[in-house]
Amino acid sequence: MTTIHTRAAFVAVFLLLTAAGLLLAASSESGATLSGTRFAREHSDKQNAASRFAPEKGKFKIFVNGQQVGKEEFEIGSSGADWIVHGNSEIQSPQGNTHVAGTLTLKADGTPTHYQWSMQGPKKASAEIAFKGTVADVELHLENARPYTQQFTFNSPQVVVLDNNLYHQYVVLAHLYDWNKKGSQSFAVLVPQEMTPGNVTVDSLGKQDVGGGIKLEELRVKTEDLELDLYLDGQKLVRIVAPSSNAEIVRETVVRTP
Repeated sequence: MTTIHTRAAFVAVFLLLTAAGLLLAASSESGATLSGTRFAREHSDKQNAASRFAPEKGKFKIFVNGQQVGKEEFEIGSSGADWIVHGNSEIQSPQGNTHVAGTLTLKADGTPTHYQWSMQGPKKASAEIAFKGTVADVELHLENARPYTQQFTFNSPQVVVLDNNLYHQYVVLAHLYDWNKKGSQSFAVLVPQEMTPGNVTVDSLGKQDVGGGIKLEELRVKTEDLELDLYLDGQKLVRIVAPSSNAEIVRETVVRTP
């Protein structure tokens, strides 16, 4: 599988399509202190269960340079033996609002089987992706163009989808991280809007004081030339920070732990 070597290839996670020409991202919020023992136990129970996931829904606000530029809603739910991860984001810009939607179907262990996304705004596009083992078949539809197909082959069937402007997909990444093992862990990644495969490395930095005596678990996500931080209150992703882009994503409602 091809590894992402340039910042431009992976910064798509924080940008709209180049044609739209807009910078994206997210902001800060605080959660509550959760003891390391309890945190590890919760994740241990989750990973020892039949599924890595649990029903969840939430909203994010997207900020750049302290100014809100968008919002997102998402929901994770079961469907038979599978899990459905769906999200919608809206990005504001001088060129007009852009709406991005994605629906990801996962097996209980987090292996993807199907993904579809669409973008409506100054530019329109959509795609369907079928995952079969270590192969992903992509059919991309661009406005005023013929459908484009491409096939990617990975080293593992457990591929993480991290698409443009759909930040709830980092919730899935946080659940796939092995909290019992901890340490640096590598994941195969596909950025569908950019038709870009690659790898990310995730590492636990433990509990961090985010102000006001509040501590959150931090995961650092890195490529060769990009770094961002995920902050979690228990099992809930509440904040994403991209220092190099001066961008943050913050969860609107944080469930505080006594």
